[in-house]
Amino acid sequence: MAPLSNDEFFAKLVELFDSRKGKDHGSIFLTQKRLSYDQPTAPSLPEDQATDETTAAAAFPDQRPPQPLPVLVRATNGKSKERRKDKVKLSTVVRADALPGFFERYADVCKAGMTTLKPRDRSKRKGKAKKKKAGGGGGGGS
Repeated sequence: MAPLSNDEFFAKLVELFDSRKGKDHGSIFLTQKRLSYDQPTAPSLPEDQATDETTAAAAFPDQRPPQPLPVLVRATNGKSKERRKDKVKLSTVVRADALPGFFERYADVCKAGMTTLKPRDRSKRKGKAKKKKAGGGGGGGS
């Protein structure tokens, strides 16, 4: 599947969040990673000119790329094998110079999608904690 444009990705992500509305459960997984395919590596120096810093750069050439790397952003609804036909996979590639604007919009879309989340029911856990305290936590005796 080819990556979507950033605008198409946001439109589909909004649809994905909207599809979760009114349902009791379900997950949406969001991932980001640096995209480093076909990137030229930095040239290495001869051993007599190498310093600790250049030696480290030669050992790990991907730590200091010659140009900023794009970011791959993915979203999926995490359907299992049994319901694979319902699985939605979205991805887009964001150029390094467009990252600040992209992540502002990404945060807005994610926040808007999370407004329908129900708060976690913590009453059971609080009740168990009260029983422990009242049940005789002291170890003293006669």
